[in-house]
Amino acid sequence: MLNVNCQSSIKITGDKVIYFDPLKVAENHDADYIFITHTHWDHFSLEDIQKIRKESTKIIGPKDIKSDLKTLNIKEENIITTTPNQELLLDNIKIKTQPAYNTNKSFHTRENAWLGFVITIENITYYIMGDTDALTENENIKCDVLCIPIGGTYTMDAKEAADFTNKLNPKTVIPIHYGLVVGTQEDLNIFKSNINPSIQIEEKINLQ
Repeated sequence: MLNVNCQSSIKITGDKVIYFDPLKVAENHDADYIFITHTHWDHFSLEDIQKIRKESTKIIGPKDIKSDLKTLNIKEENIITTTPNQELLLDNIKIKTQPAYNTNKSFHTRENAWLGFVITIENITYYIMGDTDALTENENIKCDVLCIPIGGTYTMDAKEAADFTNKLNPKTVIPIHYGLVVGTQEDLNIFKSNINPSIQIEEKINLQ
């Protein structure tokens, strides 16, 4: 089951409980893995990490998460830092890190080596894009479920996101990164109206 909490805060529940960029989450200390795409406040919240982590939780993200996580007294072996274009295997979860950056603005630079994640778990492949523009180097990714930012300003806008989604042609797309800081219902409407009808659109709801 996949649930979008708010912004880019995603939870996948199955054999393992996996969070991406937890924000405004309930306190239940159930996370097996926490993935962080980058260190902006709406993606890297130490307060929310504390709400969901347990002693064995592993946290995966770019290199600049490490020093802040150490202030929470997390064991070093439970912090896994990585860079784009790497492959990891944790339990039975296949992970490939993807570049996530802006091409025509400076909020998310390529030099930061921030991340998107392609993960395959229980025979479903998810692509969680992080904060990024529509990058040609990511156009050949195969996924069943795509979580894509649509809010503009800091990421691609709704029309760009729709065009990128159509190129990837996932079974299901979930628009994210709108409605909290930037992005409106109108952006969602633009996105939806430009998606190929063969692609199922889910709007921040549970997916079974």
